[in-house]
Amino acid sequence: MARRRKGEAVSGWICLDKPENLGSTQAVSRVRRAFGAQKAGHAGTLDPLADGILPIALGEATKTVPFMMEAEKSYRFTIAWGETTTTLDREGPVTASSAVRPEPAAVAAALTRFVGEIDQIPPDYSAIKVGGQRAYDLAREGVVMDLAPRRVVIHRAVVTAVPDLDHVEVEIHCGKGTYVRSLVRDLAAALGAEAHVARLRRLSVGPFTEARAMGLENLEALCHRGEALEVLLPVETALDDIPALAVTDEDAFRLTQGRSVVLLPRQVETLAARLTASRTVSALSRDRLVALCEMRAGRLNPTRVFHL
Repeated sequence: MARRRKGEAVSGWICLDKPENLGSTQAVSRVRRAFGAQKAGHAGTLDPLADGILPIALGEATKTVPFMMEAEKSYRFTIAWGETTTTLDREGPVTASSAVRPEPAAVAAALTRFVGEIDQIPPDYSAIKVGGQRAYDLAREGVVMDLAPRRVVIHRAVVTAVPDLDHVEVEIHCGKGTYVRSLVRDLAAALGAEAHVARLRRLSVGPFTEARAMGLENLEALCHRGEALEVLLPVETALDDIPALAVTDEDAFRLTQGRSVVLLPRQVETLAARLTASRTVSALSRDRLVALCEMRAGRLNPTRVFHL
């Protein structure tokens, strides 16, 4: 007999405004406990020293996390001129210093070189695996690494504020895998300066924005009062970019049984015009998410089934 999973069968997304000095895994644990949920996960690690948007999936929403890992993101961060650190942020020991303080106009001009597809070397202090170990663990042990560059895309990068001569604030909109700390490292090198990230805030992850965000303490208070379901976003929130198709009750049952369904010619034509290379379709019955499917040869083949 299968062991019953502990917790409540709560499913949906929380757009958490993660506070500073809290790890992403710790944040997920606190949200899961607050809801008493059976399972939880997050869509994209946010460093403890950073704050901002951390989408957290509960229950059946965890099946949609892979789609959010591909989502575009936006950040606002403050660059501190004068010192470079081991971690490329304010946490690590200083490795180099300089009196160079680039003019805001020079910073704005240099940023344009990083807009578009670029090759970026991740920071040594990152979660990338090297020989089966996390790079940040090896870096703490003093291991010298030669991380390979990765192709990333930055859609927009602009100077948004200049608090003083020692700092400049920048906002970027970028694709997956982009490291702000690496961008600051490379930007400083292009300007002949030393710098590190003094503050970092994530403004959005796909459809999860500040307008939808909820602070952790406020969320825990709502859960304590039994009102937290009011801020729980639907499982399909993470599937905004995936074509949806309404199916009959009979077809919904077939899909939940792991069986494919035959589409009408007009359905195939409508979906084909909206499909991406993945050919993924979300099947809904009475506005309820039933399954994620792959459309092939006029059929929907279920790849992930939801129990909502």
